[in-house]
Amino acid sequence: MPLTVLSVAYPLARVSGATAGGAEQVLLELDRMLVEQGHRSIVVAAAGSRCSGLLTPVAIPESVLDERAKREAQRRFRLTIRDALRRYEVDVAHMHGIDFDEYCPDWEGPVVVTLHLPLDWYPQSAFTKRNRYFVCVSCSQAHTAPRELQVSKIIPNGVDLDGFCPSARQGNYVLVLGRICPEKGTHLAIEAARETGDALLIAGTVFDYPEHRAYFEQWVRPKLGDRIRFIGSVGGKRKVALLAGAKCLLIPSLARETSSLTAMEAMACGTPVIAWKSGALKEIVANERTGFLVSSVEEMAAALGNVSKMDRHECRREAERRFSNRSMLAAYLRLYAEVGERSSVAELQAA
Repeated sequence: MPLTVLSVAYPLARVSGATAGGAEQVLLELDRMLVEQGHRSIVVAAAGSRCSGLLTPVAIPESVLDERAKREAQRRFRLTIRDALRRYEVDVAHMHGIDFDEYCPDWEGPVVVTLHLPLDWYPQSAFTKRNRYFVCVSCSQAHTAPRELQVSKIIPNGVDLDGFCPSARQGNYVLVLGRICPEKGTHLAIEAARETGDALLIAGTVFDYPEHRAYFEQWVRPKLGDRIRFIGSVGGKRKVALLAGAKCLLIPSLARETSSLTAMEAMACGTPVIAWKSGALKEIVANERTGFLVSSVEEMAAALGNVSKMDRHECRREAERRFSNRSMLAAYLRLYAEVGERSSVAELQAA
């Protein structure tokens, strides 16, 4: 039986193929899968987003993304979600934002919440509400669950392998790809590249959060030059070409990463990954086989000196073995059907 799924994005990030965030990319893949399989997909996201299903756009503040702007965006999302639930016969709501509890619907139906970020970044009170089914995206993330959180499923992220392929021509640059902000540690990649003399391309978005702008101006912009270049946000074929042509992808994140789509995408392109030894990155990068796991700038620089020894064919094979999005999409579809059925049974029992 066809399902109607209402997917809700993080309010302050547009959803599109060019969006850097992993949560937005997973939402897009789920939306596309639902449409292709004959289900109805409704997406609540910031105006300017692009999706396969029915987009319900929300105009968000265009000013600096401070606390006031965040609260206003959350208020608008709350009203839009309420209206969508009245207008459509929704079977399952699926929340993706870190602040989901601020606008999560007061609704009798089932709410799936994918916890894309470290669990201690969420308010613990958000884990205790009824009719919520929580999904972790890696085993390492699930192992950090507090007592208040009952994890319904662990569904690892995956990527569309057909959209990524190795290149016959390898460039002479290393790549950093993603948001430019303090916890992503872009400055550490710069230090390692300067130590080895490697050319570094920094591709990503500097969002209008005051702390992100300050970080870019203090830690990144002063170090740019001929060998260290910031090229802005990339997506689509350009992103694939950059990943496939890179000597390696650097992930110097200081956060306990719960997953890493960029690491999976790089390996799908045959490109090895050098990543900080934290969180789920230890589950994704096979040390000394598909890349290196490091704990310091010095170790990252040493790994850059050895990355040419990596077998790029093995990187692609590893991606094919472990990182296809097909299993991710099938698992979510099973979960939607399961929680929808539970909700129907509960309604019958209450009648």
